[in-house]
Amino acid sequence: MQRHEYAIEIGAPPAEVWAVFWNRDRPAPVPPRRSYVPFRPPRFHAQIEILHPGDANGEGLVRHCWFQVPWWLGSGGVGESWEWLTEVRPMESWRYDAIGKPLWSRAEGHHRLEDLGDGRTRMHFRESYHAFNPVLRALFERRVHASISRDNDEMITLIERAIRWQRAGRDGGADTGIGGGTDPASQA
Repeated sequence: MQRHEYAIEIGAPPAEVWAVFWNRDRPAPVPPRRSYVPFRPPRFHAQIEILHPGDANGEGLVRHCWFQVPWWLGSGGVGESWEWLTEVRPMESWRYDAIGKPLWSRAEGHHRLEDLGDGRTRMHFRESYHAFNPVLRALFERRVHASISRDNDEMITLIERAIRWQRAGRDGGADTGIGGGTDPASQA
């Protein structure tokens, strides 16, 4: 079993960070293109499709996620997970349980938002990851989990872009520097 834990600081109050993750009205994303050519792996940001919104607080929310994985796994560089969110405390924290592929696996994760004051939030994240097949677990589990978990700086950038996009929508469409008009929160 692999474990990963980190914390990142974001230039927004907890309510705005919460809104990035809990926008249940976002349009369904287009699944990423797969490439089976090793020297040209696809590059995309994680994408999230809400399958069931859960209750008013988000308890029981079910989502389908796409994320980048190493091309050599035979999935065209695209991993998928189906996640169920529980233990939801609005503006504070949530837990998820997930089944993912390739390397059919189970993950458990927890996000917690800490108000640092001055319009800043520290997001704490921890996850455990366990591949079901013992042979694949021994050969690939550590490498796959390290690959999935390495892009923390990109996560900060995506969250902050999504917050700018949300603020621009409230302020009447100010320039956010985000092209294409797509909600980047669907990729956070």
